[in-house]
Amino acid sequence: MTAVLLPVAFVVCWSSGFIGAKLGAGTAPAATLLMWRFLPLAVVLLAVSWTSVRRTLGIRDLGRQILIGALSQSGYLLSVYYAIQLGVSSGTTALIDGVQPLVAGALAGPLLRQYVSRRQWLGLGLGLTGVTVVTLADAGAAGGDVAWWAYLVPLLGMLSLVAATFLEGRARTSVPPRTSLTIHCATSAVLFSVLGLATGTATPPATSSFWLATAWLVVLPTFGGYGLYWLILRRSGVTEVNTLMFLMAPVTAVWGALMFGEHFGVTTAVGLAIGLAAVVVVRRAPSRTRPTRPSPAAAPPSPACQRAR
Repeated sequence: MTAVLLPVAFVVCWSSGFIGAKLGAGTAPAATLLMWRFLPLAVVLLAVSWTSVRRTLGIRDLGRQILIGALSQSGYLLSVYYAIQLGVSSGTTALIDGVQPLVAGALAGPLLRQYVSRRQWLGLGLGLTGVTVVTLADAGAAGGDVAWWAYLVPLLGMLSLVAATFLEGRARTSVPPRTSLTIHCATSAVLFSVLGLATGTATPPATSSFWLATAWLVVLPTFGGYGLYWLILRRSGVTEVNTLMFLMAPVTAVWGALMFGEHFGVTTAVGLAIGLAAVVVVRRAPSRTRPTRPSPAAAPPSPACQRAR
């Protein structure tokens, strides 16, 4: 039951981040929304966990966790929010992020000794096909109203998240989930506060819609999606968790169509079916781990991967 519920919850919660970004895009700039998403959360977490942070981490481990937080939260989320602010639909943003499994799968072998089987590569190829089908449908529906370079913005965020995944996977020190969550959210709060102050967008609008979007983003993507990403990474490995990312695009496309009237047609439905087939193929194929002597690359991810946020 857990093996089924965890992936489903992860897909829903992670996809909710794109929907929440769309909800907040009409209420405030990306820097404002992200600043107030993380600032109150970081204050609460630091008040509760500061003693544990001081006792648990040395300077080197603290620096690694700050970098992981900057990549997996700050860099990734800023790209998503900015792309949607530029006019890229929530579904298309999720679709562009869907190439992450191929990047992670290609790098898992040389970096983490988690080599991908032929059947897994078949599933990853199917996933890419599904992503391509739906991306072309969404881009055609946009009618050229969005600048071409705006579609590169979420690609940068995807690469940021991949880098954080492998940086975490190569860590030697086990970090308690609450400690890593505190550091990551505090890092994002500082970075987005500096960005908000520098751009003159730190003051939140006095509208209920802004705070509704903020609450949505704290509860679902942060505690749910972001935490479950690391939990499934710990339990199942890089290839499986990133294959689930193929489902974000079609799920977000359906969700966006229902909530915002974004494009969803027959082609999108075909892409959804292909994405589902990709997940089935990869989840049924055991990964191959090449024997090697103990090294940072062969070490398992730290307990920070178990954080269920």
